[in-house]
Amino acid sequence: MMSSSLEAIPERPPVKPRKRKVARVLLADTGLASRLTLKTILTTAGYAVSGAASAAEAIDKLDEGEYQLVLADLRAESEEAGARLLAYARQKEYHPATALISSDMSETSRSQPEDGSDERVVSISNENVSYLLAKVAELISQRADRRIRLALRKAG
Repeated sequence: MMSSSLEAIPERPPVKPRKRKVARVLLADTGLASRLTLKTILTTAGYAVSGAASAAEAIDKLDEGEYQLVLADLRAESEEAGARLLAYARQKEYHPATALISSDMSETSRSQPEDGSDERVVSISNENVSYLLAKVAELISQRADRRIRLALRKAG
């Protein structure tokens, strides 16, 4: 009688799914409705979003955690509050990407303010969700690119 010589294939241990690392976004918007809407849109798109109802609350969150992107309402508590918040965020060691957000299309038509600063204004209109998501992805990507280039310069 012929016997077959089949070798038993050892079972592989189950592969644990790796937890996907998602970009963290801090959204500072004084308007509850717009903050919740934006948070829902960004969360649905796969971002981990923390909301803040004021610049002070956002600063506390910046001191507690690391974010890849900080979005601040252009018309926050005062005319300067959003810009001051983003200036504070840019001083953090991890250098998050930053942008002002506005539902006023006249404000979002320009990519940089006239004062020469590097502040971007991103539209948050309901009709333009794809634009918003594209800008968020672009800002996070540009931040990652800057960090990689800096690391490469330091390494060699």
